Amino acid sequence: MNASRFARQPGRNRLVMRRPSSWWGSLWREALPSGNGIVGAAVYGGVRAETVLINHSELWHGGVKGQLPDVSPLLPDIRAQMRDGNYAAAKTALTEALAERRYESKREVPLPLGDIKVTMTAGDAFRRYRRSLDMETGEVSVCWESAAASYERVLFVSRRDDMVVYELRAGGGTIEAEIGLMPHDKADSSPSIPSYVESTAETIAGDGYLFYAAKNEDGRDFGAVLRVIPDGGRVVFSDGKAIVSGAERALLLLKTFVRGERAKEWPSLAETLGAVAFSYDELLERHTALHRPLFLSARIRLGPEQEGKSNEELLLEAYEGEGLPPGLAEKMWAFGRYLFISATRPDGMPFPLYGLWGGEYRLMWSHFMANENIQMMYWHASVGGLSELVPALFRYYEGMMDVFRDNARKLYGCRGIFIPAGTTPNVGTPFQTVPVILYWTGAAGWLAQHVYEYALFTGDRSFLKERALPFMREAALFYQDFLEVGEDGYYRSYPSVSPENTPANFYPSGPKPLAHPMPSAINATLDFAIARELLTNLVEGSRTAGVYEEERGEWERMLRRIPPYQINGDGAVKEWMHPDFEDNYRHRHISHSYPVFPGREITRQSDPALFAAFGTAIEKRLVIGIADQTAWSLAHLANLYARMEDGERALECLELMSRSCVLGNLYTVHNDWRGMGVTLSDRKAPVQLDGNMGWVSAVQEMLLYVSPKLVKLLPALPADWKQGSVNGLRFCAGTVAMDWDVGQGRFEAALHAEREAGISVKAPPLFGECRWRLERADGEQAEGDAGGPAGETSDTLPDVQLRAGDTLRITFDRSRLARELAGQAAASGNGLEPSTK
Repeated sequence: MNASRFARQPGRNRLVMRRPSSWWGSLWREALPSGNGIVGAAVYGGVRAETVLINHSELWHGGVKGQLPDVSPLLPDIRAQMRDGNYAAAKTALTEALAERRYESKREVPLPLGDIKVTMTAGDAFRRYRRSLDMETGEVSVCWESAAASYERVLFVSRRDDMVVYELRAGGGTIEAEIGLMPHDKADSSPSIPSYVESTAETIAGDGYLFYAAKNEDGRDFGAVLRVIPDGGRVVFSDGKAIVSGAERALLLLKTFVRGERAKEWPSLAETLGAVAFSYDELLERHTALHRPLFLSARIRLGPEQEGKSNEELLLEAYEGEGLPPGLAEKMWAFGRYLFISATRPDGMPFPLYGLWGGEYRLMWSHFMANENIQMMYWHASVGGLSELVPALFRYYEGMMDVFRDNARKLYGCRGIFIPAGTTPNVGTPFQTVPVILYWTGAAGWLAQHVYEYALFTGDRSFLKERALPFMREAALFYQDFLEVGEDGYYRSYPSVSPENTPANFYPSGPKPLAHPMPSAINATLDFAIARELLTNLVEGSRTAGVYEEERGEWERMLRRIPPYQINGDGAVKEWMHPDFEDNYRHRHISHSYPVFPGREITRQSDPALFAAFGTAIEKRLVIGIADQTAWSLAHLANLYARMEDGERALECLELMSRSCVLGNLYTVHNDWRGMGVTLSDRKAPVQLDGNMGWVSAVQEMLLYVSPKLVKLLPALPADWKQGSVNGLRFCAGTVAMDWDVGQGRFEAALHAEREAGISVKAPPLFGECRWRLERADGEQAEGDAGGPAGETSDTLPDVQLRAGDTLRITFDRSRLARELAGQAAASGNGLEPSTK
């Protein structure tokens, strides 16, 4: 029997695997994901016993929101201790004060909603097994064949109809299956199922339906209703199961609820499911009409069509260390975008660290962490054409502004907002009451970068005026009260944390601990980088929107008080701008490089010497601290090297990731768990999809640099990406398309403006001097060469003022240039060979 009826072949936008999920004891880690931004389904891929894990973005448990006591009177004493060099006492002051007052907040964690279980009658042993994910549609497929039949199970989560759609298919045989709906598998999670779920869970089999519910710790029900529709054969509902026999197909439709009463939710959902008259293919078409435009809003090709390689084959190639296969780089970029689209939506939750596919009841680090992680999830979104999904990030934090104001007042006696690094949907008070978190004050300012960038890329003036600038103003108010003017006229920031790092001279002797022995310092470079960016954007944005004129002068004065960056004896930018603290290169966080990336303050053009010093700091992390990295930090380094215009180093970071922290389904994990020496080595290797998102951003940064006034084309193109194309990446006022072939000396680009913008464009230096043509929307045209002063060659085009509908085209064709020069030489009779430089 040939399985070709169902087998899906690898392709640019399809992942294919030759084995099921295989992480013993935690099969969810290698499941294939589908989601609609609210509901997630993770398909394990077992032939006889299949599990589909179901999650909902709003289903959380385990949190406690404590009442924060006022400990702000301690700040002057803490600062006095730090000025006296008594850093150890200052470090623990807030922590101890909160403990003495019996303050306690606890983070919530996602609660798995339940599992669909499918047990199929065992026949002959399987062969030609495949499971696949079509990223264009969000459809997961598991297929195999036996001696006499072929089988396939296909699933997607509908963005249009908000339900899980699952179909079992048989070719040359029939479906014989038992279908269940129950709490998430106790054997596949650690710790085990909470008692309030297990003791209240029930599944009832009705006429055509399975009804499942359990209680959360607040006493409210959550659950799902599953409709089973066989094609041929019959289905019997009994003892909480649906038994399908003799069917060619069986369509399963599932809808969820996360709070309410089962007695009311069950009949309501059953009525909705009962009214569905569409086939699987029709439902898929309805869903794809919404999903595919998001996924294809940007496209990247990094080489010729892939040769039908499975995930396993691509990862094995990378593992050899002979270079990162362009096909894997491209597929990881597409997969990261797919995850982002599938796990968030504008009116939902921000993208979570585990997406919508975590399979444990106490997921490690599953809160929203704003000292790097949640920001990394969104780095790619604006340039990648996914701005429409970003508002979920703002909605989440805007919903807790009163809590954040209370935090600022009671912790530090400041106006404005203090956003703890870690939050969960209902807990905005600090639940990590340790110095490394309590003393880090930069979350609001860093998040403000994303708020302002969204306003720039969408051109939404109402958003800028009514939401972005008020949020940014609150963040600036905190700095206005918190920062202290020193004797030199510059600000001092203290207590101050460079996220999760400890100065080298404060590490205890002996084996270095993973924890944070002494993070509390003075003048972390990151504090000033964030404050400078925030205030600069506030001044610019308030002028654009015509608001806050009275406060603008104060922001400008604050900018003048921010000290300049400092360079250490190694020629690297210092991580702490104070003589008491020595740089520690052996660490995963690279926060002090913020002005290069994710900020745009320091570039090769704006300050070459300082740019080089940031480059030295970055290089120290990769060379000296390679064994201290993680998946997300390697992704961060890749983005930094892209900004440094070093494509080879950026690609090396992604290659190291692929060899150490990428699972078979292309999820990234925090660290290598096998002791291979590339990252932190720990037997725990939690899934962390920030690494996936950071990969997406790194690839885009290698291909396109965007600031409000400058666009660089192929700024960090590695040698292995000899040919490729880009469509749909964005600059602040429109879209960018590129096509190149280094071997043929060919490059083409088109920047299409959707609204007015003045920009400068830097062409790829690899191709030399390019020609440009400006096509105005009204039909007018202008063209020329990218020439420098006095006829010198330049890769920077003249500044151009684009209007809506204009297109700027840039080309370089070495073969055409050679023909033109040959013609000129022939006409002059000098017989010189044309230059191919």
